[in-house]
Formats: sequence, C-alpha cells, structure tokens
Amino acid sequence: MIRINCPFCGYRDHSEFTYGRDATVDIPGLDASSELWVEAVFLRDNIDGIQHELWHHVHGCRMWIVVSRDTNSHKIYSVDAAHQDVKRLLESEDVLVPGAKDTLS
Repeated sequence: MIRINCPFCGYRDHSEFTYGRDATVDIPGLDASSELWVEAVFLRDNIDGIQHELWHHVHGCRMWIVVSRDTNSHKIYSVDAAHQDVKRLLESEDVLVPGAKDTLS
C-alpha cells in the first residue's frame, strides 16, 4: 500500500488519488502543432528511478500535488502542492482549508 502525505490533508491511502501525468512534461499551447501535442500526451520515457508525477486528490481535498516517487520501490521522496500560488495563500491565511497551514511544510 502506498501512503501519500497530502500537503493539505496529511497522510492518505493512494486509493484516494488518481495519477495525472508526468509532472516534468510541458503542455504546449492550444495553437501548437499536432506533433507537439502527440509528443506531450503520448510519448513518455520509461523512467527507472525517481519520477516527478502529478496526482489528483479526488476523494479528499481535490487538489493537484506533485509526488516524487521511485518507480522501482514506490518509495515517495517528496510531495508538494502543484500550484504554488495556492500553497502560498494557505500559508498566509486559513481561508480555503481550515488548519491547512499546520500540514504544509
């Protein structure tokens, strides 16, 4: 079982999350060529080691997070908010999730 330390909710079972995509892939603009879109969406490196991934906390706070995970052992090295502006807002004020400042690191 994989436990993910959501920066907003704390430790949760991986079944509360869905995998989004490789967090290092730059998504092209809407006016980009089909070739750029095919590369961004379908072509992937099969990383042997630590990969940075976007995960969505579907059955929790519904926030997107970046998980740095070893693809061999599934060991998680770090978890951070995908949108740093949201993280900064939560660190300055408890307006979206009461008590969230206590779980941000």
